[in-house]
Amino acid sequence: HVKQTIMTKKRRNGGRNKKGRGHVPYIRCDNCARACPKDKAVKRFLIKNMVEQAAVRDLSEASVYDTYVLPKLYIKMQYCISCAIHSKQVRNRSHEGRKDRTPPPRFRPRRKE
Repeated sequence: HVKQTIMTKKRRNGGRNKKGRGHVPYIRCDNCARACPKDKAVKRFLIKNMVEQAAVRDLSEASVYDTYVLPKLYIKMQYCISCAIHSKQVRNRSHEGRKDRTPPPRFRPRRKE
C-alpha cells in the first residue's frame, strides 16, 4: 500500500479566477511585458485628465463655456503579480487574512462642491 499525501493549498482559487475554463488567453503586463494569464493579472483603471495640470487654467480662460468639464482618459492597466506587488497595487496577506473573501472598500474620490 502506497500512502498518497496531498499537497497543501495556499489559496482556494490557486491565485486565478478560472473555475470551469481549461485555458484562458495570455495578456502582456503593461509594466514589464511579461506574459500572464488574463484571469490572474491584476486589473486597474487609470483615470487621467487629457490635459496636463499646467494647461488646464489656460484652457479654462480661453474657453467660451463657463462650466466646461475637461474629458478624462480611462486606461485599463493590466499588471503581472510581481509588478502589482512592487507598485503596491496589491499586498500579501496573512494565512487568516487570505481566507477573508470580502472585497476591499471602494475608493471614490470626493466631488468638489
